[in-house]
Amino acid sequence: MKQTARAKENSANYYTIIKSPIDDLLLVADDSALTGLYFVGYKHIPAASKGWTRNKQHPILCQAAKQLQEYFSGKREKFSVPLRLGGTDFQEKIWKKIASIPYGKTVSYTILAKQAGSVDAIRAAGTATGRNPISIIIPCHRVVGKDGSLHGFAGGLDRKRHLLEIEGLLTKTLKK
Repeated sequence: MKQTARAKENSANYYTIIKSPIDDLLLVADDSALTGLYFVGYKHIPAASKGWTRNKQHPILCQAAKQLQEYFSGKREKFSVPLRLGGTDFQEKIWKKIASIPYGKTVSYTILAKQAGSVDAIRAAGTATGRNPISIIIPCHRVVGKDGSLHGFAGGLDRKRHLLEIEGLLTKTLKK
């Protein structure tokens, strides 16, 4: 997964909606990178979305859609679509740590905070995780409670469980 510079202010944004096994997904890109992947109806979609242009032929959106379909069918473990993040320095640090969690593995919020150099910022790490603008590709579904329980997924715990099942993590090994 290649990450580009921070999201540009006032850059054009394009979007498309794709079908997936876990519901419709909203993909957003600027001219050169994916800037958002949201569950339709997600409460943290940027307010700027009203000015976005629908373009299902946009090359970045097509690349992301193809890679997501490969992921859902079990044929892809890593994504290579270019990404552009747009958060605070702390959020971006957390998102980069989340992006480094290997396919089929999980990390607790506690470990995530420690890896980001903020041992006492477990709640802040959880909040940043919940604000992840590029779900699935930045795999926040791989972040779990300290005891292995499934917590706080903006897309809902059923979707989180489904994503972990795709990656071979049986729900019986994780607490519900």
